[in-house]
Amino acid sequence: MAVALENKKCYEIVFEESFDALAEEVGKLFEPDCRFLIFTDSNVNDLYAAAVSAALKKRFQKVFIYSFPAGEENKQLSNVSEAYRFLIREHFNRNDCIIALGGGVTGDMAGFTAATYMRGIPFIQIPTTLLSMVDSSIGGKTGVDFEAYKNMVGAFYMPKLVYMNISVLKTLPARQFSSGMAEVLKAGLIRDGRFYTWLIEHFTEIMEKEPSVLQEMIYRSVNIKRLVVEADPYEKGERAILNYGHTLGHALEKFYDFRLSHGECVALGSVAAGYIAFKRELLSAEEYYELRDMFVPFGLPISVVDLDIGAVIRLTGSDKKNDAKGLKFILLKDIGKAEIFRDVTETEMHDALKELESTL
Repeated sequence: MAVALENKKCYEIVFEESFDALAEEVGKLFEPDCRFLIFTDSNVNDLYAAAVSAALKKRFQKVFIYSFPAGEENKQLSNVSEAYRFLIREHFNRNDCIIALGGGVTGDMAGFTAATYMRGIPFIQIPTTLLSMVDSSIGGKTGVDFEAYKNMVGAFYMPKLVYMNISVLKTLPARQFSSGMAEVLKAGLIRDGRFYTWLIEHFTEIMEKEPSVLQEMIYRSVNIKRLVVEADPYEKGERAILNYGHTLGHALEKFYDFRLSHGECVALGSVAAGYIAFKRELLSAEEYYELRDMFVPFGLPISVVDLDIGAVIRLTGSDKKNDAKGLKFILLKDIGKAEIFRDVTETEMHDALKELESTL
């Protein structure tokens, strides 16, 4: 099954249950003499790089693998530089292609490498985590962290294809699966209240990874992001609603030195943003407490310990969502309806973070 992003940077998002159709899909875009670099991390390299290479070699002769050490801490320019050296050594040019095989860290780094090598060569996303399937592989955001600043260096650069083999989720550790669910829940919260309700109603099938339910969930989540990205591909306006839960979430990620996953921090940031909306009377008490508590059955945290609230608030000052008009903060005006606010105060953020401590 495929769905296309209908904009100037149109590409297909293909849903499959194996890598069997990969060569056929890639063959629609590239000539047989095209060379491919599978860009992956050390964990995914051991799991899937050989299978993806074998699938591509049904149609293409030259397939290389570049692997970097797994982990957010390795999402650095130094590893991108190593990838440049590999590409130069193997004489890759603009007719060749980089394939991002892995989770969000890999997709961001591979995409940034593709965007900047020779001023841009094609790349393909093959996400292997739920988080990368529903979020980072869609929309063309690429980049690396810089010192303590998450995704501070990057580019908007669209892939030629996103190929999702949903069967890989069977091997995904429970914590990583839950991390992806934070972005799925976010999609419903910001844009589609009926989808959010559907997620709650299908909780059991989702957590048991029932294939048909997972495919529908991923499809609907991707479609929400597709609609938002089509309307604002370079985040000049509405696309910022996709950052719901991320303002304080990114700050918490940095404060805890990435010991909490991205999805866990998005869940915490979503609870904090929900609390601010509740206190502003945008959400009812019932809506807020349901929003907060529904992260729990999906394996996500709603509370923290050892929190320095002042330090977390200071970290929001270095967030890339800041601009000349101030900090963009996404709040819900209803379940399924998010808006951008620029008047959220430090006092409101302090109280929301305090709420994360009080739920213990």
